Amino acid sequence: MKQTFGLMEQKKTAIILGATGLTGNILLKKLLTDNRYKKVKLFSRNSVNLQHEKIEEHLIDLFELENYQDLFNGDEVFCCVGSTQKKTPDNEVYKKVDYGIPLTAAKLAKKNNIQKFVVISALGANAESKFFYNKTKGEMENAVLQQKIEETYILRPSLISGKRKEKRPFEFLWKQVMKLANFLMCGPLKKFRSIHPNYIADAMIFLANNSYSKTIIESEEIKKIASKN
Repeated sequence: MKQTFGLMEQKKTAIILGATGLTGNILLKKLLTDNRYKKVKLFSRNSVNLQHEKIEEHLIDLFELENYQDLFNGDEVFCCVGSTQKKTPDNEVYKKVDYGIPLTAAKLAKKNNIQKFVVISALGANAESKFFYNKTKGEMENAVLQQKIEETYILRPSLISGKRKEKRPFEFLWKQVMKLANFLMCGPLKKFRSIHPNYIADAMIFLANNSYSKTIIESEEIKKIASKN
């Protein structure tokens, strides 16, 4: 008689920050159908308005995430939070969202011995940039990496295509321009092509379940990784 002990993998718990957003919501739905996961913990201000036995939803003020260390337990963290300067014109508030929340999540992951941290940044992120948006993203990346989580993956997508729940008129128009521009971007310019959030979600799941040689991954490579999931 064959022994089966140890053949069944223990199912995992994932944590998502930003599950109400475009990419985060797609990621959530993919995890709910992924048999490797038994639970998906959501930390957000608003509900995803979705009933599922795997979902454990915590409606909190994300600016006070550090107060929820006891609940912040799992196997991996997916950080999908992010704003725009148009939506959040106050630079101080914007930095609290795009820098403060991912950093706090990384600190909690480190404290609770969560060994995988996958975060969405942006193409052009650079802590030395003169542009506030790029500088903030770059500073966030550096601060997250300083936590020295066992495996950290930073995704730098270009403009994310797809329909958002909230209206972003300028972004909508720019997406229409990018649909045409994508055909003209070849060679080294390929990384500036817009990217669908499905690719980002698939890449995040692959990275959470596999080791990868790079920490910082840009748009075109995100698509390649997504195809492996």
